[in-house]
Amino acid sequence: MESTLQEMRDGASVLDLEPKSTVAGGVRDVYGEDTATEDQLVTPWSLSVASGYSLLRDPHHNKGLAFNDKERDAHYLRGLLPPAVVSQEVQVKKLMHIIRQYQLPLQKYMAMMDLQERNEKLFYKLLIDNVEEMLPIVYTPTVGEACQKYGSIFGRPQGLYISLKEKGRILEVLRNWPEKNIQVIVVTDGERILGLGDLGCQGMGIPVGKLSLYTALGGVRPSACLPVTIDVGTNNEKLLNDEFYIGLRQRRATGQEYSELLHEFMSAVKQNYGERVLIQFEDFANHNAFDLLAKYGTTHLVFNDDIQGTASVVLAGLVAALKLVGGTLADHKFLFLAGTGIAELIALEMSKQTNMPVEETRKRIWLVDSKGLIVGSRKESLQHFKKPWAHEHEPIKTLLDAVNDIKPTVLIGTSGVGRTFTKEVVEAVASFNERPIILALSNPTSQSECTAEEAYTWSKGRAIFASGSPFAPVEYEGKVYVPGQANNAYIFPGFGLGLIMSGTIRVHDDMLLAASEALAAQVTQENFDKGLIYPPFTNIRKISAQIAANVAAKAYELGLATRLPQPKDLVKYAESCMYSPAYRSYR
Repeated sequence: MESTLQEMRDGASVLDLEPKSTVAGGVRDVYGEDTATEDQLVTPWSLSVASGYSLLRDPHHNKGLAFNDKERDAHYLRGLLPPAVVSQEVQVKKLMHIIRQYQLPLQKYMAMMDLQERNEKLFYKLLIDNVEEMLPIVYTPTVGEACQKYGSIFGRPQGLYISLKEKGRILEVLRNWPEKNIQVIVVTDGERILGLGDLGCQGMGIPVGKLSLYTALGGVRPSACLPVTIDVGTNNEKLLNDEFYIGLRQRRATGQEYSELLHEFMSAVKQNYGERVLIQFEDFANHNAFDLLAKYGTTHLVFNDDIQGTASVVLAGLVAALKLVGGTLADHKFLFLAGTGIAELIALEMSKQTNMPVEETRKRIWLVDSKGLIVGSRKESLQHFKKPWAHEHEPIKTLLDAVNDIKPTVLIGTSGVGRTFTKEVVEAVASFNERPIILALSNPTSQSECTAEEAYTWSKGRAIFASGSPFAPVEYEGKVYVPGQANNAYIFPGFGLGLIMSGTIRVHDDMLLAASEALAAQVTQENFDKGLIYPPFTNIRKISAQIAANVAAKAYELGLATRLPQPKDLVKYAESCMYSPAYRSYR
C-alpha cells in the first residue's frame, strides 16, 4: 500500500499503475480492500478519497444508513443522512419487504437494478441471502421481459455498448470503461435473446444479469466484470419502428462487415486485458455462435454458455438421474429437439466411460430440427455442426413420429419454441419408459417445450422432469412433485471462477465434464427422494466452489493453468477467492 502511494506521489495516476497478479487469482489490489480481513479498515477510494455527497452516490462504497457515527464524521456525511444507524441485515430485511410488495416481476427487476446502481454490496448481499427467490427476477424468466422493454425502462447505462459506429476504435472504447482489471467479459450481439429472438441492442440485460450471477453465485469481484453488447443492427421491425429503441436503426450487418467488427473486438480485448480474461459469448444466433467458438477457441479463453454451459448442466442432471433410473449413459437412448452442443458433451462423457470412440457413442443420440429427424439423406443440406448427428434412417417429419420410431429413454428440448412436447409426445415417451426423463430447457417460461404440470400429468406422475426456467411444485393424485431447474447458473459462475483462480488460458471439453461431475456429486439422497436431479440453489456458493476446484484441477492436469504452484486444497482456495458483500469499516 505504501509503495503504491509513493508511486502516486511520484506523478503516476492510479490508472497508470501496472496491474500485478495476486495469489487470489486476480489483479493487484491497489486499495487493500480485498486483502484486508473484514474487521480491518479500508479506504473508500475512487480516484480520490470518496467523501460527503459523492460517497453516497458511489455504489462501490455507499452503505446508506449503515455508516456509523465515526464514519459520518470522518467522511463529511453528518447531516446528509437521517440519524439512525442500521445494520446491513436490517437493510436487507427492509428491502425484501419492499420488493415483495410489488405485484409484477418486472417491477421487482427494476427495484433490484436501482439497488445495484445505488449500493453494490447491499445488492449482492440481498441476492446471495435470498437466491432462490431473487434468481428468477435478476435472471430468467424476468430478464427476458426486461430485455423486451429495455428501451422503455432504460435508466443509467450499464455495461459497454460497441456498435458499427465504433469500428476501428474498439480499443479506445474499451479504455473508456472505468475499471482496468477485468477478468470476465460477457458479450452478446442480441440476435437470439433466450427464446425471444432478435432484441438488438436491448439484449444488454443478459450480460448485466449474467455478470451479477458471476459475483453472487461464483464470487467474482464486481469490478472485474464487464458486460458488453455488440450492436450490428436488428432485423426486428417492431424495434426499428419503436421511438424508444436505444440501438442502431438499421438491419443487421452480416458476412465480412460482421466478422471484421467481432475480430477487432476480440483482438482489442486481448490487447487491453491480456491472455487470461474470460470472454463468455451469450445469446448469439446459432450460425454465428458455433463459428465464433471454433474460430477463437484456440486463441482466446472463450466459453459459450448457450452451447457449453447448457451442455454441462444437462449432463450433470443426466448423470444424477441415472441414480433414479439405473444404468449408465451408454444404456440410454437420447432424442433432442435441437441441442447439438449438449449432444456432443453427452457423447464425450459416454466415450470416456466406455472407451468407445466418440463416433460410436454419437449413434445413441438422435436429433430433430425444424425439418424433422436429422438423417444421412439430409447430410448435404445440413449446417456443419449438425452433420455428425446425421445417422442412417428413413426420413421422419415430425417429433411424434421420431419418438415412436426411436423410442428414446431421454427427451430433451432446447429449440426455443414453446409447447412442442405435446400430450401425444409425452404420452408416447411414457408408454415405453417406466421413468421417462423429460428436459424442457427453452427459456423463458413461455417458450418451455412443456410445463411441469403437463409433464407430470401426461406421464401419470412417472416423469423425471427439469426445465430451463423455474416452475412451481405440482400436485398430482395427492403427491407433490418438485420440478428441477436445469439452470446454467449452476455451472457458469463456478466454471468461470475455476478458470480465473487457476489462470487458465484455454477452455477444454474435459473442464466441462469436470464441472458436470462436480455438480452431479452435490445431489443428495434427500434431493433424489423428492425426484430432484439438481441440488437446491440455497447452497450455490459451496456448489460453485466445488465446481471451481474440479475445473481448476483439470486445468492444472492439462497444463493450461498459469498460476503456479497449484494450491494444495483447491476447494478452500476457491472459497478464499470469493467476493464478500459484507460492509467494510472505513478509516
